[in-house]
Amino acid sequence: MAEAFFNQIARARQEDAAWVAHSAGTWGLENQPASGHAHTVMAQRGIDLRQHRGHAVTRTDVATADAVIVMTQNHRDALAAQFAADAYKIHLLSELAQQSFDIADPYGGALAEYATCAQQIENLIASGYDQIKAWASQPPR
Repeated sequence: MAEAFFNQIARARQEDAAWVAHSAGTWGLENQPASGHAHTVMAQRGIDLRQHRGHAVTRTDVATADAVIVMTQNHRDALAAQFAADAYKIHLLSELAQQSFDIADPYGGALAEYATCAQQIENLIASGYDQIKAWASQPPR
């Protein structure tokens, strides 16, 4: 959902040639489609997830990313430990609101949980879009 929200904003600002998000999960199921509830809540926002397929994050993903944005502290800790050289790129999504909290994964939950999650992600990315670009523009450490 976060990938779709970011890319939607980039398209709306006509910045999609310069800025694009790619989704990868820390424990994602390779090549699996988005869940039915994810399709539903995103379709309600005019976003089609039919082409989405799950992808487990790889060393190459992290090394080539300009910024890595995660939903939970556990994700950040796991990726920072696994990819220590690129740990400086890893940010918690809630940092876009100058806070530090986890975004609950609704996977397997009720439609209402997906709706809450989507709203949270949408709000954070909409308000923090420019911050994401700033993170991605930071020089390598």
